[in-house]
Amino acid sequence: MRHSEFWHAVDEVFGPAYGRSLARDLVLPGLGATCVEALDAGTAPREVWHALCDETQVGDTQRWVYRRDADERR
Repeated sequence: MRHSEFWHAVDEVFGPAYGRSLARDLVLPGLGATCVEALDAGTAPREVWHALCDETQVGDTQRWVYRRDADERR
């Protein structure tokens, strides 16, 4: 997962405004940081995405939205 795919997935699953707010403000217990902090610290976007999905309890369809979108682009 690239950073751009991470942000696309955030926007797709949570909506642009709420998703960006979550990424900025929600501390993810598994990472001990917000999404933005974890990404800035060098954590892989996929790891951050899965931590966000775990914390917000999104379903499998939403969790894997970035894979579906990548497949559609091919």
